[in-house]
Order: sequence, then C-alpha cells, then structure tokens
Amino acid sequence: MTHPARTTARPAVEVRRARFAVAVLFFTNGALFANLIPRYPAIKAELGLSNAEFGLAVAAFPLGALIAGLAAGMLIRRFRSSRVAIAGTVLTSVGLVIAGLAPSWIALAAGIFLAGAMDSITDVAQNSHGLRVQRLYQRSILNSFHAVWSIGAVTGGLLGAAAAQLEVPRGTHLAVSAVTFSLFALYTYRFLLAGPEPVEPEVAAVTDAHPVAPSRGRIVRWLVLGALVVIAASGAVVEDAGASWSPIYLTDTLETSALVAGLGFIALQGMQFIGRLLGDGLVDRFGQRAVARSGGAIVFLGMGTALAFPSIPGTIVGFGLAGLGVATLIPAAMHAADELPGFRAGTGLTIVAWLLRLGFLASPPIVGAIADLTTLRYGLLVVPLAGLLVVLFAPVLATRVRPVPPAATPSDEPELTSAG
Repeated sequence: MTHPARTTARPAVEVRRARFAVAVLFFTNGALFANLIPRYPAIKAELGLSNAEFGLAVAAFPLGALIAGLAAGMLIRRFRSSRVAIAGTVLTSVGLVIAGLAPSWIALAAGIFLAGAMDSITDVAQNSHGLRVQRLYQRSILNSFHAVWSIGAVTGGLLGAAAAQLEVPRGTHLAVSAVTFSLFALYTYRFLLAGPEPVEPEVAAVTDAHPVAPSRGRIVRWLVLGALVVIAASGAVVEDAGASWSPIYLTDTLETSALVAGLGFIALQGMQFIGRLLGDGLVDRFGQRAVARSGGAIVFLGMGTALAFPSIPGTIVGFGLAGLGVATLIPAAMHAADELPGFRAGTGLTIVAWLLRLGFLASPPIVGAIADLTTLRYGLLVVPLAGLLVVLFAPVLATRVRPVPPAATPSDEPELTSAG
C-alpha cells in the first residue's frame, strides 16, 4: 500500500492566525487558575478553615468538571468550539473571582465549583478547535498548544505570587486578572476558524496501523475509548503527584528545606514543557504509540528508581523525568479519541477530557490513604504504576501518521477569515 508524501506547503495565513488564536486561548486557560493558587494560604487563614475543610473546597474544582464536562460536546455542536471556548474562559474567570472574594466556605466552594465546571468545557472546546487547525496543518501541532498552556500556568503562578507578596488586595488582583485574560480570549474570536464543527470526525491522515476500524463493532470502539481514558488519566495522576505531594515528600520524608522542596514540582513542570515543545516533531516522526510507550517507560524507570533509592537529587530528577514522560499523553489521547470512528464529532474528545479528571480527583486521597497506612514513599508508587499502565495501553494509539490533504468542506474552506 502506498501512502501520499508528506505535505510541506506552508499553511495559509488565515490558518496560521487561527493557530496563534488557539495558542492564546490555551495560555489564558493556564494563567487564570494559576493566579488564584498563591492566594490559597491567605484565603484559608482568613476563613479559619481546617485542612479537611479547605481540601473539600478545592475538590469542588474537579467535581464541577466531572458534572459539567459531558455537556461540552453538545455545546460545541450547537454553538461552535470557538464560541464555547471563549464563553467558558470568561465564566471560569467569574468563578475564580467569586472564590477569591468568598466570605464563607460555601461561597469558596461554589466559586471553585463554577470555575471547574467552566474550565472543563473550555478545555474540550479549545482542544476541539486546536484539532481542527491541526487537520489543516496536516501535521501534529496539538502538543505545542499544551506547551503554551504550561507557559500560561507558570505566568499566572508568578503573577499571583507577586500580587500576594506585594499585598495587592485579592479582589483587585483577581478582577484585573479576569478582565485581562477574558479580553485576550475575546480578541481571538476574529482569527478562529469559521463555520460549524464537522458533523463527523474528519479523516486527515493515513496511518501505518490505525488502532481501530469502524467494522470492528461497538464493543471494541468503547474498549478503545476506555483505554484512551486510562492513558489520559495516568498522565493526570502523575501531574497531580508532582503538584500535591512532591513538596511534602521532599520536606517530610527527605527532610529538605522549603526552597528545595519546591524543585520537584518545578522539575516536573519544566520537563513537561520541554517534552511538549519536542512532542509534535516526535509524534510526526515516530507516531503517537511509540512516543507514549517511551514516555510511560521513562515515568516507570525514572520515578521507580527515585523511590527505590531515595535521595534529594534523585527525587528531583525522578519528578522531572515523570514530567517529560507524560508530556504528550493527554494530547495524544484527546487526538485519538476525537478521530475514533463511530462517534459524533466531539463525543470521543469530550468523554476522554471528562473522565481523565478522575485522575486528578482520585489521586490525592489514594496517595494520602496509602501514606497514612505506610509511608508517603509507598503512596507515590502510583506514579511508576501509572507509567506502566501507559506502556500496556499504548497499542490503542496510532503508529506513524502520514497526512493526506483534507477534503474541502463548505464549513471550513470558504470562511477561514472570520469566526463569525
């Protein structure tokens, strides 16, 4: 079987503008919530919350995402991914302002719940639109969007930390953040792709061994989708372990300073950013399956070694390798789900984006329960276990992708200059 040669033509200026606009949406999505995180200690202290009460309030974010996430596909089909992503961004910022100004626990939880619900819808919509742009590019670019999200998260965290250090009133800080990033999102609308979403997933590429065919039946299709959820949720478990537990493990178990304790999370985020920058080229060259399988092996060996032979430098390196290993997992699972035959446009992507949040929701209590029964070192074994699961389930991903020119459709080609 012969495959078409890889297209090297430069995308039209309208498509390049759409790519930039999607990148801005990812940046704002990462920056918005990260602005609130440095204000958590002050919120907790002012409301007089216990650790358990505060933890329950913060858990409202993934809870809201799980409850609202399944509505994303329907909203995208009815209102377009461009409009849903922008509206979701604005409403997310509203929820964060409510949380920042909350006079009580219930108001805090409500604001975080709203932010989580709208964030989940925004997440699906911006990824859906990014995949539309990727099909027009005829090569992988989705990982670059997630790399920009990482930049946004770091930027938002730095802005929040600076505002906290300078004692800027939370209301002022979060209102300025909400208005600024909402304006960024609104500005992108004129550059996003026009027309409604495709009725069915577009076939923009031929693979050497696509993991599933429509003729294999409904059961196989759902099994493949379930495997993609496992891959994405495994990436979420690793990310959460770095965010929630790396400082505690380095401080309490390895008895390092507070400054050094932050290096585990920084290493994970930094290496994840690098992995996402390199990810698109690796996916184009080797395919999603090989990249994901290698990433899972890196997570398993990196964190497995760090936990087997505990040391401060080894743990920091281990979390860094974990971040590198999971860098492409969630984008790969989303891409594969969005193009899975037999589902309406946006359905596979919505389900994966929805259920991967179970990783964020389940990981903290599981690690904490294991740590209480044994030690945190044993609780963090969920990280190499997640890497092993990725290696086992990676065969559902496609091998090397060889793009073919997408067929022109009335919804995509004539109206690329405006999202209206």
